[in-house]
Amino acid sequence: MIWLALALAMSMACTALLAWRAQAWFGPALQRYRQVYTHDAGVRLGEVFLFIDPGQLWLAALLLAGMAGMAAWAASGSVVLGGLAAALAARLPRQMVGRLRHRRLARFEQQLPGALLALAAALRAGVGVSTAMRHIVDHSEAPLAQEFGLMLREQRLGVSFDAALEHLSQRVPSEASALVVAALRVASHTGGNLAETLDGIARTLRERLQLQGKVRALTAQGRLQAWIVGALPLLLMAVLDRMEPQAMAVLWHTPLGWAVLAVMAGLETAGVLLIRRIVDIDI
Repeated sequence: MIWLALALAMSMACTALLAWRAQAWFGPALQRYRQVYTHDAGVRLGEVFLFIDPGQLWLAALLLAGMAGMAAWAASGSVVLGGLAAALAARLPRQMVGRLRHRRLARFEQQLPGALLALAAALRAGVGVSTAMRHIVDHSEAPLAQEFGLMLREQRLGVSFDAALEHLSQRVPSEASALVVAALRVASHTGGNLAETLDGIARTLRERLQLQGKVRALTAQGRLQAWIVGALPLLLMAVLDRMEPQAMAVLWHTPLGWAVLAVMAGLETAGVLLIRRIVDIDI
């Protein structure tokens, strides 16, 4: 019994030593990753005007990773699948923020032609650029009202017009905003018929949006095929695991099965990316 107690004590001491060394090795790396994650998340949240503490996003990523990893491990009994599920779930909050940012940019581009036409009409009526933009901000919805309103507030705080335009192009990195910023910047330096220029830009952007809508409608079948190609093998594995659990156990619990899963994941990713590349037509 004494030897058993000593062996148990030695094993516990070794386990504690290994845990302490692992914390010493991975602790600083995890802290640096947390700082990079929160900084990048803060920038992305600020771009979409979501004033959320980035630390809460980090905590949500950790919780999602833990729950997804434990659920995948409990369902399959595979540590590899549990780790893969945890890694994918940890990226979900950032992906959601990126999706919100993409939707916000698309909404801004949809609102921009109407705002440019209103701005051109106000300029023809003899109203100044700042006054016309303030009127547009008062009668528009987010995100266009937020972006133009922030640009006007920057000017009231002493930021030059060129710097405010540059900040706008950085917050809204799109070809449409680049055209508008270039037109306003040239008009502020050299003059010219800004109203006519804005009318031309508005017509071009409206025609471009219409063409993008037609392309999305024509490529909808290809995008649906990408979803089906990506989901069908996963559904098939789930059905086979229910019907033949002993045969599928080789896939979940052996190194050869893990290698097959890795190859399948690589082929799945390549197929989905290839289909998305085919249907992604830049206009």
